[in-house]
Amino acid sequence: MKEKVLHRKGTGGLMLVLTIVIYVLAFAAIILGIAFGPLPVFAGIVVCCVAWILFLGLKVVGPQEALVLTLFGKYYGTIKENGFYFVNPFCVAVNPAAETKLNQSGDVDSESKKRLFVASAENAAAMKSVPVNKKVSLKIMTLNNSRQKINDCLGNPVEIGIAVIWRVTDTAKAVFDVDNYKEFLSLQCDSALRNIVRLYPYDVAPNVDTTGDGIADEGSLRGSSEVVANRIKEEIQSKVDIAGIEVIEARITYLAYAPEIAAVMLQRQQASAIIDARKMIVDGAVGMVEMALERLNENDVVELDEERKAAMVSNLLVVLCGNHDAQPVVNSGSLY
Repeated sequence: MKEKVLHRKGTGGLMLVLTIVIYVLAFAAIILGIAFGPLPVFAGIVVCCVAWILFLGLKVVGPQEALVLTLFGKYYGTIKENGFYFVNPFCVAVNPAAETKLNQSGDVDSESKKRLFVASAENAAAMKSVPVNKKVSLKIMTLNNSRQKINDCLGNPVEIGIAVIWRVTDTAKAVFDVDNYKEFLSLQCDSALRNIVRLYPYDVAPNVDTTGDGIADEGSLRGSSEVVANRIKEEIQSKVDIAGIEVIEARITYLAYAPEIAAVMLQRQQASAIIDARKMIVDGAVGMVEMALERLNENDVVELDEERKAAMVSNLLVVLCGNHDAQPVVNSGSLY
């Protein structure tokens, strides 16, 4: 469906004045008909009964709003500029997603979009229905879908959530080419998220190809969030072009291991951190021992045979690599 934009700005005010003039003339005809005969009265009454139809053609469109109109089941056009318009009174506004509420900006509970329960002294359970706003919002909106549990490329379940910033660019496609463009977008976001996340590990893992070029890389959900978000955006955009929607940006808002393996993965991360720390401590201790032996030899402080060097190295490593402070032992005699 190709969008057809209507440019009739300013016609609403002119038609409103014209309709009021018609009613004034009709009332004048009725009043004059009382004195001159029944024909003017009849004509005035007929005009009053029919002229109200013109009011149905008056449409008010606010900033960043669009009104998609159909005439007897055929697409009539779209009003996208704010202003006061007059269109064919028999045109009907169409927006199948008007009552759809998602977890996103713009979809808030409004008293004008739901049934109201009015409590009063005469009728405490009175209920009235207010018409639904059929205008299509052209504003930039943020969709925040619920978190999903998805297995990464290593099979580990992770929970991830995204926020998608989007807007409607083609109202005809959004209204007529899909059943409900909001639900369509939400479904495509979930599908694209699942398709992309399963290509990456949660953390950097060896021998994993995340780009599809056959070469292992260091891509991960935690370390390459910008790259992952861009791929999710491109995946969503390729799916929602048919609905006339533009995806401006996608961002990862939540990322964590699933609760059933979170404790195990935390222990794994702690063990990895401990190993890295111990490795650094050992490297530093060995360097200090080498430096101590070199300084002793250079200054001829003491001559050590191989056995005494081995004992000294052992003692220094125990002191430098131990978790607790060393307890000194004073030896007042010979080592032998």
